[in-house]
Amino acid sequence: MRQRQAERQARRAREFKAFVAGAAGRLLHSATLLTAEAPEDNPRALRLLTLSLAHTYAGWDRMRGEDPYDHARQYLASRFARGAWHQRGGLLGGRSRAVGPLAALGPQERLVLVLRLYEGVAEEQTAALLGLPVERVRTICDRATATLLHPPRGPAPTVRGAKVAPS
Repeated sequence: MRQRQAERQARRAREFKAFVAGAAGRLLHSATLLTAEAPEDNPRALRLLTLSLAHTYAGWDRMRGEDPYDHARQYLASRFARGAWHQRGGLLGGRSRAVGPLAALGPQERLVLVLRLYEGVAEEQTAALLGLPVERVRTICDRATATLLHPPRGPAPTVRGAKVAPS
């Protein structure tokens, strides 16, 4: 009995180790995009990844045909959303300390964009995961894409030595 249990645990550990070897890099990249941290300095993304993998490992035996990557990605996204909500005054606010390629976007925009474009999650699945209508997910994704493709311009440069016309 003990030997069978030990064999099962060893098999579970091998399967999970193989899963992590294949999925951790992509999940870490997703987490880094979500947190808008620099890839070489991403403690929040590493924490998200660790929590997601720990949660996936805890439910490994109960998955029964579920995709472990999908399970880990869903937990990562929901954990990010919950953390963004509590730490930064909601998913709609807080662009502070963002330095990554998606730094111009708010947390909700980053979350939708990463799920839709980087992870390839369908609009309907993204909407269900976030508890939003499909049309709202589409609008957020379109706005975030437009912001990245056409970033807002800063203020016009001041011209030195220009004379101001009297009023």
